[in-house]
Amino acid sequence: MTRRVDISPTWIGSLSTPGRYALAVVLVAISTAGALVLERVTGSNRVAGAYLVGVLVTAYLVGSGPGYLAAAASFVIYNFYLARSHISLAAYTPEDFLVLLTFPTVALLMGNLTGRVREEAKRAQTRALTTAVLFEGTREFSASDDPGLIRARLADHLAAAARGQAFVMDRDVLCAAGGAEPEPMVLSAARALAAEAGEPRTIEAAGWRVRRLASGALAGWRADPPPAADEENLLQILADAGATAMARASLTVAKADAEARSRTEDLRNALLSSISHDLRTPLAAVLASASSLQEFGDQFDAKTRHDLTATIQEEAERLNAFVTNLLNMTRLEGGALEPASAVFDLAEVVDRTRKRFERLRGQRKISCKLGEGADVAMGDPVLFEVALANVLENAVRYSPDGGTIALTSFPHGGQVVVQVTDEGPGVPEGELGKLFDKFYRGAAAKRLPGTGLGLSIVRGVMQGMGGQASAALRTDGPSGMVMSLTLPAVRV
Repeated sequence: MTRRVDISPTWIGSLSTPGRYALAVVLVAISTAGALVLERVTGSNRVAGAYLVGVLVTAYLVGSGPGYLAAAASFVIYNFYLARSHISLAAYTPEDFLVLLTFPTVALLMGNLTGRVREEAKRAQTRALTTAVLFEGTREFSASDDPGLIRARLADHLAAAARGQAFVMDRDVLCAAGGAEPEPMVLSAARALAAEAGEPRTIEAAGWRVRRLASGALAGWRADPPPAADEENLLQILADAGATAMARASLTVAKADAEARSRTEDLRNALLSSISHDLRTPLAAVLASASSLQEFGDQFDAKTRHDLTATIQEEAERLNAFVTNLLNMTRLEGGALEPASAVFDLAEVVDRTRKRFERLRGQRKISCKLGEGADVAMGDPVLFEVALANVLENAVRYSPDGGTIALTSFPHGGQVVVQVTDEGPGVPEGELGKLFDKFYRGAAAKRLPGTGLGLSIVRGVMQGMGGQASAALRTDGPSGMVMSLTLPAVRV
């Protein structure tokens, strides 16, 4: 913000009105002392110039009123110098009359002009201050989307521009600056003004100027002395700029809320659509197998009954996996997932997860090779098993029959990494960053059942434990993916 600079010294600017007139008398006395010195040096009493300089300096420093006083006093004192040499009126020459006439005229004109210049300079500085506040306020308003912050800063800027007090009231939220809150009668008048309809307008109440803004808010300011007309216009422009910024910020908040509701609705629709399809298939298989066993169980041989019960178990496990993923996603989205932080045996968790998929792997092979020094990690073993199970499920789903799924672990830079490598079709390199997005499914995934939530849950779970999940394409020849789960390692 531009610093205010007065044309007179700071201590003079702080003088009261009587002090300014007293200073004018002092300056006249100094002029008289200068005139005496000139008279003794030159031997002449023609010392009008000393008084003219004194009047000029007085009007320049303390204004036109004290300048008039200095001109009158200088006229009387200068006439005294003439009177010392001329006892009677007849002794005055035409030149003496001309000096006496010219001196007060010039002194008054100089005092008036310099006083006007001084007052115009002060008004210009006041306008510059108000304009600087307006510029600073609009710049600050444009950088914020918080209506509350804009409201508070508008009150501060109005108080600075008015060099007094100010307030902003929006929906009964009051922000005051520069002093105490306005009187109750001022607030009552402001509320009555807010209830009116129409264009923004300004009223006066108990020394306050209160303006109804376009946004429906109210802004008021009070200054002593009251601001000039051009300053008042700048204050109104500042208030209107703040109102526009508050309206914009409110619209931004409303837009963000609407977008959040829209995303929530899209998420809900996508989730319902995915669930309705992915739950229907295993439910149909369970119902068909259970009804067949109930009606024709005695007629089936042992192998058929075993296949039907295995189908019920597998499809029930698929249903359980779906529901578990949905619950985990709900907990992640709601911030209710609180992972434990404990030291656990990584090898035990990996082996337990691998055994769960022995029956589900079909004709695929699952190899497991854990590196030395990578068997103890810090995290939540239950949630890590959830993450690893989701990754293994994807690997089994997309790997062809007869393919091999490799489970490996190794230490790396103070962390332990568990990798799952499959022989599936992989994804285009440009889509690797989307694999962990909710509901994202590549071209190959769309041909198979699934909700598209598994990998997004993996990322959320790993980040919650202080780890990370990443994906890369295989670079050792066969097609496929390499999914890496990383946790802090623990030295034992």
